Amino acid sequence: MSTIYQNYLLQSEPNKFSLDTLKAGEMIVNMGPQHPSTHGVLRLEVVTDGEIVREVVPHIGYLHRCFEKHAESMAYNQTIPYVDRMDYLAAMNSEHVWCMGVEKLMGITDQILKRVEYIRVLVAELNRIASHFVAIGTYAIDIGAFTPFLWMLRDREHIQRLLEWVSGARMLYNYIWVGGLYYDLPIGFEERCREFIDYLLPKLDEIDTILLENKIFIDRTANVGVLPLDVAINYGCTGPMLRGSGLKYDLRRVDGYSVYPELEFDVPIGQGLAGTTGDCWDRNYVRALECRESVKIIRQCLDKLTTDHKRTPDFDPQAACPKKIRMTGTKELYFRAETPRGELGYFFRTTDKSDVPFRCHGRSPCFSNLSVLPEISRGCMVADLIAIVGSVDIVLGEIDR
Repeated sequence: MSTIYQNYLLQSEPNKFSLDTLKAGEMIVNMGPQHPSTHGVLRLEVVTDGEIVREVVPHIGYLHRCFEKHAESMAYNQTIPYVDRMDYLAAMNSEHVWCMGVEKLMGITDQILKRVEYIRVLVAELNRIASHFVAIGTYAIDIGAFTPFLWMLRDREHIQRLLEWVSGARMLYNYIWVGGLYYDLPIGFEERCREFIDYLLPKLDEIDTILLENKIFIDRTANVGVLPLDVAINYGCTGPMLRGSGLKYDLRRVDGYSVYPELEFDVPIGQGLAGTTGDCWDRNYVRALECRESVKIIRQCLDKLTTDHKRTPDFDPQAACPKKIRMTGTKELYFRAETPRGELGYFFRTTDKSDVPFRCHGRSPCFSNLSVLPEISRGCMVADLIAIVGSVDIVLGEIDR
């Protein structure tokens, strides 16, 4: 191969390590970006010594959404469909964060109707369960268990249909709007949703039995990829990654946004029940427990939506939606909230009387969570690297924002 083509290859697929830096017996192996266990178009540059992983470097940039440039070229309320496409497995949660941030910028947080707030939390928690189901189900496939994946996707389909009934879309909803909602809940939705969560609770018990208590699953995940709490904090890990290491830190409790302060729910943490606190099993365990807590929240929201804040003929979900967003003066704001993967935040810089942000930046929880991968993978087996990547639960659309 000529020198010019070799240079092109190095530019198109940059590596941190080269043949000159390898020790005797080591080799560079590329895992991805097409590998199914990388959970998206992620390329891992792995330095191996036999079956032992000496170093691993995640390479991103294969699925660039250009979200921030899109957000800086259109109005705040027109950006919501692009927000959906970042973490496409938890679009409702991402919409919720974006809209709350813009509402705080505009100073209309107090104008949001209580029924709107409870509906927002209801659909966001349904989406949280659906997202965790994908995380747990695909992780089971990574480890070698196929049945839990089929069960998780079966029950996630019920949630998809409920959210499609609400918004008209299966995954990318554009349902939560700045100041309100696209539409009220369909008639009969509350009853159907209550039937679903009554159906779901026994299914969660089955998953505990077939997966979390399965000896093979425990052997493959316990004491593997241990993330010490101080390392998790230093790398900026959030969500189940951080809570799996033993810290009870959930923005729904810490920041108390929307109507979460009015709701009762626990914050599950990793306790090292199967191995060491902060291992792959603990991270999966926390996600499974969070599904149960989301069911509690959904039940409380349904109670409120059928009693204190039940539907009335004069309810208008778009009552506080501004016809035209106009900011007053130059402001800067960073707003954050808890998504299924951790702290999703948006930084805004406004300009006077413009409905387009001068600067917009997204803080992706997956980006920070993925950055700790080299620390917790060093010295593991190649097969364990698959288990570690799956336990991080990444969505590349949010990382390559």
